[in-house]
Amino acid sequence: MAVPQSRRQFKDFIMRKIGAPVIQINVAEEQVEDRIDEAISFWNDYHYNGSELVYLKHQLTAQDCENRYIELPENFIGAPRIWDLGTGMGAGMFNVTYQFVLNNITDLNGFGGMGNYYMSMSNIQFMQEWLVGKPLIRYNKHINRLMIDEGQETFVEGSYIIVEGYAIIDGTEFTRMWSDRWLQNYAAALVREQWGQNLTKFVNMQLVGGVQFNGEAILNDARAERQKMEEEAIGGLQPLIHNFIG
Repeated sequence: MAVPQSRRQFKDFIMRKIGAPVIQINVAEEQVEDRIDEAISFWNDYHYNGSELVYLKHQLTAQDCENRYIELPENFIGAPRIWDLGTGMGAGMFNVTYQFVLNNITDLNGFGGMGNYYMSMSNIQFMQEWLVGKPLIRYNKHINRLMIDEGQETFVEGSYIIVEGYAIIDGTEFTRMWSDRWLQNYAAALVREQWGQNLTKFVNMQLVGGVQFNGEAILNDARAERQKMEEEAIGGLQPLIHNFIG
């Protein structure tokens, strides 16, 4: 079996998978392209292989500070958090972590010192979250703006923030996505469903030799397979739900 390495090869593979060229598949080219787009979109959103965890470094501009949001790349589908714009508990030599290590460097080098360090750092992190909190953000992939609901003092032109997010897999760059078995099966189910819908327009259509296509059966089988795969993806194959909450 030839492994698809491009969208064109993927499309041909899907058509062969559902019966072509032995069987004439009554689906228009545009319909096949639409179903492939639909399959890829669902795969990007709900399958762990359809997206990747990325970290975007962004330098705040004057316009960002005025807008209080930043524009994200078009391939982003989720932005669960940003790294804190400031330490929240002092900066430089006045930072709590810096002062703790400075005053306990001798103990840290001794026996059992790291245990005390770990417990102390955990306590500092706990106080940080309770007293200062984390930056509040909002994100919607259709608007493609990461809204940062923080005070004006956190927006300093020229400073950097790091956005943790999920970006879709680009098939032109990462051609191995076309060999993903789940994506192949899901796209085939969508094209079969389209085929069944088309055939139901021609009840009792008879081919040469007296063979009849049962469009209703093709449609029902494809819909059942699609529903099963979507439930499987949403219930057990997508990245952790909390990763997509801003």
